[in-house]
Amino acid sequence: MTPRIGKENTLHMIEPKIDDLQERVDSRYTLVILAAKRAREINAYYSQLGEGRGEYVPPLVESMGSKPLAIALQEIADGMVTFERLEAPGIK
Repeated sequence: MTPRIGKENTLHMIEPKIDDLQERVDSRYTLVILAAKRAREINAYYSQLGEGRGEYVPPLVESMGSKPLAIALQEIADGMVTFERLEAPGIK
């Protein structure tokens, strides 16, 4: 994806910035897994809206993007979605 140049000839980059996101997690792999899982939850929330079920947590931020992955990344950047690394027995 190439950055767009706006009317004022300023460069528009993807928000939130990858550096801000990486400060919230311990690795890029964790970021990808966390964002993908949350995006699936958001997508499932929108899918079940008309059915009257309340199984999934709605988006936690008002995001400028309407795509589930963009919303998930914004939630991670804002610290609303976190992860917990579990220690597996026998692995050091």
